[in-house]
Amino acid sequence: MHILRSLTILIFFAAAHGSAQAENLNVLMICVDDLRPELNSFGKSYVHSPNIDELASRGRAFTRHYVQAPTCGASRYTLLTGRYGPYGNGALFSRGAKLLKDKDSVSPSMPAWFRQRGYTTVSVGKVSHHPGGRGGKDWDDDSQLEMPLSWDRHILPAGPWKHPRGAMHGLAHGEIRVNAKQMDLIQAQKGDDSIYPDGLIVDEALSQMKQLSADRKQKGMPFFLAVGIIRPHLPFGAPEKHYQPYKDADLPDVPHPNKPKGKTTWHGSGEFMKYNRWGRNPNNDREFSLLVRKHYAACVTYADSLVGRLIDQLKKLEEYDRTAIVLWGDHGWHLGEHAIWGKHSLFEESLRSPLIVVYPGIKKPGAKSNGIVETIDIFPTLCDITGIDMPKYLHGQSLKRILNDPDLPGDVAVSYTRASTIRTDRFRLIAHKSGQVELYDHHSKLAETENMAAAFPEVTKQLHEILQSRIALKSQ
Repeated sequence: MHILRSLTILIFFAAAHGSAQAENLNVLMICVDDLRPELNSFGKSYVHSPNIDELASRGRAFTRHYVQAPTCGASRYTLLTGRYGPYGNGALFSRGAKLLKDKDSVSPSMPAWFRQRGYTTVSVGKVSHHPGGRGGKDWDDDSQLEMPLSWDRHILPAGPWKHPRGAMHGLAHGEIRVNAKQMDLIQAQKGDDSIYPDGLIVDEALSQMKQLSADRKQKGMPFFLAVGIIRPHLPFGAPEKHYQPYKDADLPDVPHPNKPKGKTTWHGSGEFMKYNRWGRNPNNDREFSLLVRKHYAACVTYADSLVGRLIDQLKKLEEYDRTAIVLWGDHGWHLGEHAIWGKHSLFEESLRSPLIVVYPGIKKPGAKSNGIVETIDIFPTLCDITGIDMPKYLHGQSLKRILNDPDLPGDVAVSYTRASTIRTDRFRLIAHKSGQVELYDHHSKLAETENMAAAFPEVTKQLHEILQSRIALKSQ
């Protein structure tokens, strides 16, 4: 009798625990590489992005979201840890090596935090810096993990591209980058979405989502599925059907296309220029500039079609109404502004990227937020809207207040390369290690083309002090 009563109590508590888990929302996090706010819903009317636009209409689009670093690895470090970190693509690998030596020396990552609270965590594609999250010559060495103790499964289906390194810069039908000079900068070949690596990534993500949904329904465990889409990262290759809308399209002129004067974080677009460009330079060839921009837009439309497949699967599995969705661009990308074709600068174009958050019960769906927010805010926000406890070691803050009221103001945004910058509602200040500073006034038509530090000495001083206090958090 006592044994039966004890079993009844255990069953009751097990059922209660399962119910508590079932009440937590799933998470679908979609990371898109090198995606600037080149979307219809973000004001670029010539871009065909119906699926991402639909997400924006059902949730909250943050039109002034800024990343912490204009590089893939460092930006993803802040997304996945919720903390300011080092600048460089090896940031997560360094953290992972330290974690394996001493588990208590590093605070849990975002997927690790959710995993510890009953979530099944799965990553497919480029979520951390290396697609698949491994190091080694071909990025497939299981002994070199980018994010130890974080994922139940961390997957990159390479297919004809042979390995994750091949998929990262792959063009159609298994073409792998060996020498960038021999690989075309732009490409549009006929075929379905699977002729480029992202098609296989999303195929695998759909399979994983189906399995995760079945497990949730059977075991009551919510899931955290992160999907990393590589395009529109270089080279700009996408199925030809996604290029068609732009073939005869008129695109607006590139704003402020000239190389800036004075001390800035301008760079020569080395990653872009090393590809086969048929001897053409978009900085002095307007026709080629337009062609490159159209192929970038085609890659955005390709990524959008893949996002649509993920959302359709979520709905088909009846998980849409119990899932928090985040769509995030890992940084911006210059398309000729300041005579830059790439990232790595601390100008607006490198640092501003799309952020959309959707979840059941969001207030005023479709209303946009113009408040300044940061990538480090995503981790605490997901804790808040899924109902799990929030760690104290995070550097960001929950955006739940803005999800409830899109008219509320944001804060400031801090970013860094070898220099560092702070963005307020009106100003951008950039501080160089040499002591030189740039101050740009976004209330002026000149925006980030004329250094106004001498005209606003008090503003420059105050923003520099705030920036230094925020940067100091990186060492804590």
